[in-house]
Amino acid sequence: MVDNTSDETFITLDLAGNEIGPLGAQHLADALRHNTTLTTLNLQYNEIGDKGAQHLADALRNSTTLSTLNLSWNQIGALGAQHLADALCHSTTLTRLDISYNPIRALGAQHLADALRHNTTLTTLDLQINQIGSLGAQDLADALENNMTLTTLDLQLNQIGDVGAEHLANALRNNTTLTALHLSYNEIGGKGAQHLADALQNNTTLTTLNLSSNQIREIGAQHLADVLRHNTTLTTLDLQHNEIGEKGAQQLADALRNNTDNKAF
Repeated sequence: MVDNTSDETFITLDLAGNEIGPLGAQHLADALRHNTTLTTLNLQYNEIGDKGAQHLADALRNSTTLSTLNLSWNQIGALGAQHLADALCHSTTLTRLDISYNPIRALGAQHLADALRHNTTLTTLDLQINQIGSLGAQDLADALENNMTLTTLDLQLNQIGDVGAEHLANALRNNTTLTALHLSYNEIGGKGAQHLADALQNNTTLTTLNLSSNQIREIGAQHLADVLRHNTTLTTLDLQHNEIGEKGAQQLADALRNNTDNKAF
């Protein structure tokens, strides 16, 4: 049990890989309702499912201290994502939520996007390998138009494609808080890279863009090179494994001669 009466300095609990299941999650959730010290809870690899997510979401609504929650690899689907999203509408302390490697799909992303329209504390959301597709990316992008707190969004390996990249690019034109966007392994081609590059012409907050292991090739590299000549905020651009070729490399090299702010490729 997480009991604040026994240790007033107990702030981190790591139970990763313990097969606690939904019942174990319920016991922890019951304890969290009374605890006033725990700030970090790691429950990855625990098979808690949608039911376990519901129990933790119920506790999250009333928690006054929990700021980091890791629920990755837990067989959480769209229903579990909905419970967590509902809790985020009420939570005033959670800043980091990791639900990566869960099959929440587009519907789950929609629920979380709805929460982002109301939540004012979450700064980091990790949705790697959640099968959200371009539809899920669209819902999240729409939410980013108005969200003023999220700084890091991880959407690696979600099959968002060029269409999803376009939606996110549209959000980047207006969003003023997001500093890191991770889009590796998303089947993004030259067209998607062009949309993102166009958005970076106006964006003044994004510092990290990860497009590794996509298919932007030479044409995508050219679009990004064009924007690097003018963008003054991006410091890290990851283009590993994109088949940009010799000409793409030349375009980026030429851009670097004019851009002194970009610190890493």
